[in-house]
Amino acid sequence: MIPVAVPYIARNSAKYVNEALADKAISGLFGRHIPEFERMFAQYIGVEHAVSCANGTVALHLALAGQNIGPGDEVLVSALTNMATFFAVIYCGATPVPVDIDLDTYCMSVDDCRRKITPRTKAIMVVHLFGQCADMDELTELAEANGLLLFEDCAESHGGTFNDRQSGSWGIGGCFSFFANKIVNTGEGGMVVTNDAAFADRMRSLRSLAFGKKQKFLHETVGYAYRMDNLKAALGCAQMEEIDHLVDIKVRMGQTYDRMLRDEKSLILPATRQNVKNVYWMYHIRLADSAAPHREAILEELRGDGVETRQGFVSYTLQPFADRQVVSANPCPNADKVSFSTFYLPSSHDIEEAQQEIVVEKLGRVLRNYD
Repeated sequence: MIPVAVPYIARNSAKYVNEALADKAISGLFGRHIPEFERMFAQYIGVEHAVSCANGTVALHLALAGQNIGPGDEVLVSALTNMATFFAVIYCGATPVPVDIDLDTYCMSVDDCRRKITPRTKAIMVVHLFGQCADMDELTELAEANGLLLFEDCAESHGGTFNDRQSGSWGIGGCFSFFANKIVNTGEGGMVVTNDAAFADRMRSLRSLAFGKKQKFLHETVGYAYRMDNLKAALGCAQMEEIDHLVDIKVRMGQTYDRMLRDEKSLILPATRQNVKNVYWMYHIRLADSAAPHREAILEELRGDGVETRQGFVSYTLQPFADRQVVSANPCPNADKVSFSTFYLPSSHDIEEAQQEIVVEKLGRVLRNYD
């Protein structure tokens, strides 16, 4: 079986984890690797501050809570995403409002975002999907013109750029995941990056139960146990030493699939834009309308032939937990259209070109059955 994703283990992982063990620094309260990982990551993104945390969902919630998003607020969220993006808004007691996508990038439509701003809108949560950056020039301008906070969900875009500027560096807070299949991984883990020192300090307090500064157990507010432990930070330090290589091999993997699949008429491949560096977190493709109804059969045949795949995300508008009144008032036809027609191919850092050739050959053979 060619797996859809295998975690990348950096060369110095064991060395740094053993250092943490030798220091007996295994919690999230102390250890040299936590501040070092934060420093390295902030420097790479090109921002002043990075706040580590337990996972990517926590990063989203921490950023929103750190800006006092709460009941009565609306947050505009790209409809097609891992639902953790919506969950984080709901955790705050705010209302997530789904925004449709552009069909070529699967990222937030600027025009639909503009249409859905109301007097209750407090923020925009942009999602950079599958390594493809949203149109950050226009979204930044839109947020600033309307006095809105701009957050970025960068769980899938480590190293991705728009107009040569890193994802995560545009808004008030960029939220990253370091889950095992991410471009940078610590098994589980997350990070929020920002240029706002007061915001960073507030998130550091919130992630650690909002302990009091003078009397520890006189808590400043309701806090959370959201710390990243030092062992995971040690893994992160090892990953950051190889970050340029990790991004480069992902880009090479994606461009190799682009070349191999460019003549496949049953597939819609990732968009290529001159001003965007797509880092291909996963090689995400869409079936043409004629083949889309057969997606599950196609994926099952591939599995039987030794190729593991994953279904793409399903729009918030189609989720059973979604607020039906909000969905009715904020349709997202493009997100609905692609929800059951996309999937991604094996995309590990260490996948070999020969394996990609096997994947492409088997995919082509299966697709011929559904022409």
